[in-house]
Amino acid sequence: MNATLHTNILGIDFENPFLLASAPPTALIESIDQAFEMGWGGAVLKTITPDDLEMNEASPRYAVLTDKKRIIGFQNIELLSHQTVKYWCDGIKQLKQKYPSKVIIASIMSPVDKAAWQNLVKTLNNTPADAFELNFSCPHGMPEKGIGMAIGTDADVSAQITGWVKEVSRKPVFVKLSPNVTDIAQIGCAVEKAGADGLAAINTVQGFMGLDLNTLRPLLDVKGKTTFGGCSGAMVRPIGLRCVAQLRQTSKLPILGQGGISSWEDAAQYIAAGSNAVQICTEVMLNGYKIIGPMLKGLKTYLEEKGFADLSALQNKAVAQITAHEALPKNPLTYPHIDHEKCGRCSKCITICSESEHQALRLDDGYIVLDKKHCVGCGLCRYVCPAGAITAAGK
Repeated sequence: MNATLHTNILGIDFENPFLLASAPPTALIESIDQAFEMGWGGAVLKTITPDDLEMNEASPRYAVLTDKKRIIGFQNIELLSHQTVKYWCDGIKQLKQKYPSKVIIASIMSPVDKAAWQNLVKTLNNTPADAFELNFSCPHGMPEKGIGMAIGTDADVSAQITGWVKEVSRKPVFVKLSPNVTDIAQIGCAVEKAGADGLAAINTVQGFMGLDLNTLRPLLDVKGKTTFGGCSGAMVRPIGLRCVAQLRQTSKLPILGQGGISSWEDAAQYIAAGSNAVQICTEVMLNGYKIIGPMLKGLKTYLEEKGFADLSALQNKAVAQITAHEALPKNPLTYPHIDHEKCGRCSKCITICSESEHQALRLDDGYIVLDKKHCVGCGLCRYVCPAGAITAAGK
């Protein structure tokens, strides 16, 4: 089977589901041009604001979380586009002339002022951009000005601005939601009722990357000071997947999923959780636009191996399996199976089981033995075994 990565969302043709997220990799027209040449399906422009919105950047503005020298988390306090509205209007036209099949989404943000939002939309209506993405979710810098996450954490304000934009927009409108809320589905429902055509989730997770214990200065060190910033990368992927699944359980709107996607496997999980397409930022900032090649090849090969003709066959596959805790089957218990040939007799599983409440494992005549009377089937032993000798019974 020759699977296709082509998809159509709100009447917009996507040659593939991989978009550059609104971020530094989409800050310049020439950079987006380079990305399109490499095969990206589209780009969400770095957030466009009214020209009179003042922004002052801090330096440095990035910090990372590492595990064995691999970057698994990224924190930034970068603000929005510093380019003028005219720059973007001209640039969108230039890109569309050269790449008519690529999807261009204009991310926009403005103070909570009807005229400001509508004037920005009216101006960008005259460009060949395919859609708008309303940035209600930047977690740093902008909330202090009453915008960004300050909008996206308030359902009423989010709905109000969505309504303002829909009054004048001639293009589909996606709303980019924040994970920094108690219930993202509530905000999603509010903007859907206000007329949003689609959703985008998630923006970065507000966090504090920590301290250098030698100097006792923050890892994101701005002359001895720091601030809470937006965390992204692999560390936030479970949060992004949860948010997308929650939105899909409550909405039929198209969803542009994002948050910690660094491989085709991650993208496939987002699509199975309810996304129609995906956006990627941090992995590009760490490894460049070239990552698109393996992502395209990997996802296409996966679809073909599964016998899926296109993305729709994969979409939402995980959603029906996600339920409330009370609805989960409680019996029978899933006991661990111990492969004694693989087991190195390190006894780590015994220690962890004993010190994590249950005391269900013991060493007997040189072998790890399970006491089912004490085992609750939690599965922890499978994950702490360094030899991979413990699996779920029957698997």
